[in-house]
Amino acid sequence: MAAAETTSHPTLEQLKAKAPEAAALLRHLANPSRLILLCHIAQGERSVTDIQHDLGFKQPALSQQLADLRRSGLVQTRRESRTIYYAIKDGRARAVMAMLQQIFCDDAPAARSAVAEPPPAAHASGDAARFARLAHDT
Repeated sequence: MAAAETTSHPTLEQLKAKAPEAAALLRHLANPSRLILLCHIAQGERSVTDIQHDLGFKQPALSQQLADLRRSGLVQTRRESRTIYYAIKDGRARAVMAMLQQIFCDDAPAARSAVAEPPPAAHASGDAARFARLAHDT
């Protein structure tokens, strides 16, 4: 128990300071088109042609969503000849996409039950600390 008491927890002031940044990230993820794009790109670098083919997006809509993700700093591009490739750039986005995949896409019953039951208080504060560390890593 003493080890848990010595663990550093973010203060309420630190959490309040990070809330606008977290809200901005969540606003970018809240659009279903951008979310599916990020889910697809999170599985590995993808070319624009691959994304369009795999997801069935029309070129204008795809270009707009990718531009929004680029401007927000969530994805990065790499050009190879005439082909542009997209990959997740933001470590926080990568972590959120992994969590969303685990919660919504994994077939494991544990993933579904994790959504139904709130985590114990010790885990919740650890998650907040992990969020704060991720914010500093980007």
